Amino acid sequence: MIENSKPYKVFLIFDYIFVGILALICFLPLLHVFAVSLSDRVANGAGVVTFWPVNFNLESYKYVLRDNSFAKALGISVLRTAVGCAVQMTMTIMCAYPLSKSAYQMPSRIVYVWFFLFATLFGGGLIPTYLVVKRAHLINSFWALIIPGALPIGNVILLLNFFRNLPRELEEAARMDGAGHIKVLTGVYLPLSKASIATLSLFCMVGHWNSWFDGMIYLNDMSRQPLATLLHALVSQSVLNVLLQTTDMGTLKSLMTITNDSLRSAQLFIGMVPILCVYPFLQKYFTKGIVIGSVKG
Repeated sequence: MIENSKPYKVFLIFDYIFVGILALICFLPLLHVFAVSLSDRVANGAGVVTFWPVNFNLESYKYVLRDNSFAKALGISVLRTAVGCAVQMTMTIMCAYPLSKSAYQMPSRIVYVWFFLFATLFGGGLIPTYLVVKRAHLINSFWALIIPGALPIGNVILLLNFFRNLPRELEEAARMDGAGHIKVLTGVYLPLSKASIATLSLFCMVGHWNSWFDGMIYLNDMSRQPLATLLHALVSQSVLNVLLQTTDMGTLKSLMTITNDSLRSAQLFIGMVPILCVYPFLQKYFTKGIVIGSVKG
């Protein structure tokens, strides 16, 4: 009856309009970046490009795809995202499962909960963290991008609350059949937690893909830096600087037809594509996964 009422239908219409406007606001900047990357030097220099390419030109993408440093940084980011997400989710699951138990099952649970809560409120700071990474001999290493953030405490809290919401009868039935903790975790908890795990995995992937500061701090060799760090450095680099550094005639010809804006836009758009391709496969789990597990403490 409520869904068929006139006020509800009016609210639904305004809700769709509001959400559509928000979606348009988020989409238009991406469309503008894409249009700039496909426009030539004259159109971008005149500032006439809005949401549609002017004087269609693919030279920016040709230059980016020929750039070995960009391709290598893209590969490092893909590897970092895959390895980092796997490490974070493994650590999160292995930490959230015991903490989801009652004080009777795990008497020291409250100690660990307060330990993690303290860590969320007070951080060591940049310099102590850098010194720890340096003492661990991780400077200029790929693992410097993975190990310092291997255990995201916020994700642990979300997942342990989700685990605590699961019916205890299922675990008890599995234990009566002789299942140990590993079997209960893999056979009962994880299959029922697909939505939450998919959501947290998306958080991990986006976090690793967009992270640029740790690459700038921990990696001295630019050839080892991920894509986000490389893009941050390239944003301040002009096409004129590239022209002065190259002697290849094909590259010079390409750079003469593009601008800083079109080159940066092409790099940014290519950098966005991989993570945008992953999101649709996890989107159906996103709403359910982020709501469940955020109530019970």
